[in-house]
Amino acid sequence: MPAQRKLFVTTALPYANGKFHIGHIMEYIQADIWVRFQRMQGHMVHFVGADDAHGAPIMIAAEKAGKTPQAFVSEIAAGRQQYLDGFHIRFDNWHSTESLENTELAQGIYRSLKANGLVATRTIEQFYDPVKGMFLPDRYIKGECPNCHAKDQYGDACEVCSSVYSPTDLINPYSALTGAKPELRSSEHFFFKLSDPKVVDFLKGWTQDKDADGTGVPRLQPEMARKASEWFEAGMNDWDISRDAPYFGIEIPDAPGKYFYVWLDAPIGYLASLKNHFDKGQAKNHWHEPSRTDQTFDEFIAKENDVEQVHFIGKDIVYFHTLFWPAMLEFSGRKTPSQINVHGFITVTGEKMSKSRGTGIDPLKYLSLGMNPEWLRYYIAAKLNSKVEDVDFTAEDFMARVNADLIGKYVNIASRAVKFLPGGQLVLSSRKPKAALLVEQVKALYESRDYGKALREIMAFADEVNLWFDSAAPWKLVKEDKHAPAALEICSECIEMFKVMTACLKPVLPALAAEAEKFLACAPLDWANAATPLGAGHTVGKYEHLMQRVDAKQLDALFELPAEAAASPSPQPSPAGGRGSEPGGEAIAPGITIDDFTKVDLRIAKIVNCEAVEGSTKLLRLTLDIGQGNDRNVFAGIASAYRPEELVGKFTVMVANLAPRKMKFGTSEGMVLAASHGDPKANPGIFILNPWPGAQPGMRVR
Repeated sequence: MPAQRKLFVTTALPYANGKFHIGHIMEYIQADIWVRFQRMQGHMVHFVGADDAHGAPIMIAAEKAGKTPQAFVSEIAAGRQQYLDGFHIRFDNWHSTESLENTELAQGIYRSLKANGLVATRTIEQFYDPVKGMFLPDRYIKGECPNCHAKDQYGDACEVCSSVYSPTDLINPYSALTGAKPELRSSEHFFFKLSDPKVVDFLKGWTQDKDADGTGVPRLQPEMARKASEWFEAGMNDWDISRDAPYFGIEIPDAPGKYFYVWLDAPIGYLASLKNHFDKGQAKNHWHEPSRTDQTFDEFIAKENDVEQVHFIGKDIVYFHTLFWPAMLEFSGRKTPSQINVHGFITVTGEKMSKSRGTGIDPLKYLSLGMNPEWLRYYIAAKLNSKVEDVDFTAEDFMARVNADLIGKYVNIASRAVKFLPGGQLVLSSRKPKAALLVEQVKALYESRDYGKALREIMAFADEVNLWFDSAAPWKLVKEDKHAPAALEICSECIEMFKVMTACLKPVLPALAAEAEKFLACAPLDWANAATPLGAGHTVGKYEHLMQRVDAKQLDALFELPAEAAASPSPQPSPAGGRGSEPGGEAIAPGITIDDFTKVDLRIAKIVNCEAVEGSTKLLRLTLDIGQGNDRNVFAGIASAYRPEELVGKFTVMVANLAPRKMKFGTSEGMVLAASHGDPKANPGIFILNPWPGAQPGMRVR
């Protein structure tokens, strides 16, 4: 392996339909730490990112917003930098899959795969929305689960029983876009032959490679390699890489009306961003000195070059990155990734993030509250290792860890020791520290992405230094002798150790390290000079407080719900756009008291008869028994959802004390309860409430 490594590093491309969330920031911090660590060794690193800008959800979201897809994704992209700058995340380039570079690269890779005999065409049947005039992605088709018969389920999987199926298996399917009944239509699609024996053989070897590119590092973590083996045992299926117009994406060459499926061109966005970086000349003239190169993009990324391609991704997109992506690259004659580093999700107090439940962390709100971005960088790093494990954020743990480690241990060393150094001048220390050993241990742990253990080693070292300082008690020595040599030596040694720890923490805390370097009056720290003493006669600067403690009030404010959210909690729209931004498509009503609720008398009712209403297409006439000895007559607008014979003999819930209402067809003596979506186009279903077996007519619902 050459003395200077050449690294091309990426994070997963965020979908350009919304702002960054804390999961994005966690991944970017993880990658940024590794990149900074490599640069401190003098290695050449090109760290790039981009927006994933294509697909049906983007097209539909843009249409709802009254914008072109291009304008929609451009507005999203314009808001990215404030997050990256705010958390000290330094990408060399940020681009978009909606770019000329991505179009050229995607079409070029496709042509190579086709020339290699790995693209096939096949006629398939899929659902088509006759109102919208488009073929529907799975997540835009809803209906009744064929397994458990839960209503309002997506076209690919049931959220109630977790069964997986094809959209054509749904019972009573409808378009989530218009509510229309979809039609089955035939269409010619393009497939990448993932099942081809030569592709399967390559992937089996590639996923199990324990010494990628001669670096001694496996391409995949052990758990991911095992998962890949399970996929091979189950058998490889060809991959549908095309979508029909209308679609926001890249056109397939020589195939009018056909576009690449978003997951074909999305990872190519890594290469497109790197190419854009090189074409702009930034690779030659960039503020990161170790990243400078005189090579062109094609030369740098050539298959025979010794560049290591390293990806950081979440566990939800492993299949695409460990099968489709390397196969596309290999059989189009390109270099394949050296490492796919997979991480888990971030949870808050053990729960999946949810803004409406107060378990989400808004990155911009975090910054707006004046919370130090390096608190979060440190806390996330302290939780990360090389395994595919979730990271849990707990407010109490966050405050305790940051305050204890960074303030109580690390910063404390400099603030205490410098007080006893007249003029800030160091003397020669006779103590033989473990500095060099610490540096080597931490370097190895950063390389393997075991950040949590690296920080534990640093803090254990800080404990040792603080214990030694307390045991030596320089304040007592100075009290006895203002110029006590032992006190000067002890405090000089502590400053030297503070410098070593600063170098070790620098990838995680770049801003704090920069301030510490000013205090130390030293050259920028790297791994070459980390353990080199400042030496006798060196004078440090005036100490100024380096970091404030976490304030509990800031954490309270971070998780405080906005007034409108507290009154009417609502989940965020799903990336696929299949759900509304409010529960059930409408906001929760203003709050009421228990006295208000008890005024409504809800009773179990048995439907003893049901019939259509002549002259109405919406109403059914229900005859209800609520245990009074005389039946009630109720009109309900549910004819579109139920046939009269389906309801006879069933139990439901009615409002029994509602004043009778005279209607064109007769008098309605109450109201039955049913659920429906606020936007009938999104979900046209109507669902009568049906109590559990054992309920009897007249029982009150409390």
